Amino acid sequence: MAVNLLPPQAGDLHPVAGLRIGVVEAGVRKANRKDLTVFLLDPGAAVAGVFTQNRFCAAPVQLCRSHLASGQAIRALVINTGVANAGTGAQGLLDAQAVCTALAQHLHINPQQVLPFSTGVIMEPLPHERIVAGLPAAIAAAQADHWLQASHGIMTTDTVAKAFSVQVMLSGVPVTVTGISKGAGMIRPNMATMLGFVATDACIAPGLMDALAHDLAEASFNRITVDGDTSTNDSFIVMATQQAKHPTVTDWSSTDGQALRSALMQVSRQLAQAIVRDGEGATKFITVTVEGGRDAAECRQVAYAIGHSPLVKTAFFASDPNLGRILAAVGYAGIADLDQAHIDLYLDDVQVAVNGGRSPSYQEADGQRIMQQSEITVRVVLGRGQATDTVWTCDFSHEYVTINADYRS
Repeated sequence: MAVNLLPPQAGDLHPVAGLRIGVVEAGVRKANRKDLTVFLLDPGAAVAGVFTQNRFCAAPVQLCRSHLASGQAIRALVINTGVANAGTGAQGLLDAQAVCTALAQHLHINPQQVLPFSTGVIMEPLPHERIVAGLPAAIAAAQADHWLQASHGIMTTDTVAKAFSVQVMLSGVPVTVTGISKGAGMIRPNMATMLGFVATDACIAPGLMDALAHDLAEASFNRITVDGDTSTNDSFIVMATQQAKHPTVTDWSSTDGQALRSALMQVSRQLAQAIVRDGEGATKFITVTVEGGRDAAECRQVAYAIGHSPLVKTAFFASDPNLGRILAAVGYAGIADLDQAHIDLYLDDVQVAVNGGRSPSYQEADGQRIMQQSEITVRVVLGRGQATDTVWTCDFSHEYVTINADYRS
């Protein structure tokens, strides 16, 4: 069960002008489930994306990169669950291209204006004929207010759909930001989202979009880990439909730019943290903050050593304050000149270690009290500088093994 994550409600998800969504059953892998989603964008939208750094990336990731690089205006997204179309070689590329071509023909656009996405089992052939057959129904079903349906339509091992929406005023004009994500396992940065889609009706200069997508991902989806495995299919897409009637944002330092960027970041972080809260078998949501580093990179290095450690994660599941495991992770994080005599460790407001040793005030009962909570903050102070950074992770439970052992059955 997800950690303090409520299912989204349709009334809380604001439609984005210039975007319609259709969700249908195509029978990709399982019967009687919505597994095919299309996003249909009006002309004039600006789109950018960030993708997995896994060198064994899926066919749809390869096509997305190629289609975005072509410079043609993106007019549609097509997403299937059940089969990842990864590890499928040249045939996988042909199958993904066939889906793009079929959707393009229905919409009277070029195939390069379609971005394909797949998620599910790796090394199974994509049943593209079923997807192509389902496209007319998906197009016919497309409505502006189908964000909730889409959040369910892209799920795999997720137990809760993930969708968030906010509205902000730009120069007196209401602007919407709405997004969905999916993911519960095989989550690690570069990219750690599995799939994420954020749209706004804001007017954003197209030249800002690529950097925006990277910045949003870096501060949200690239700050989470469930199990330390980088997926073959990770994709994060940002869409600006340019439909709101406010002056175009050309500078993020402007008043409108700051307000819009804050709203986009809020939704992106909520979507990323929801993936951790719904981590496969998770019972604890853990914030790991590392302070006092020489730079943010080494703070992240230490934070991820903690967040990836199976020993740390299983201790949190058991509510066992075996906190030497955290110090051990700090020590093997890879900072060659780290001085343990300067390291402090906190669980929430409880100081566990000071100057590299157990704090005289620390009582194991205090550690156990904190570890029994469903939300916990680990704070490490390195004593090397002024930098800080934060990542979000979860515990490892028996259920994680069960889910992944039975994933294909």
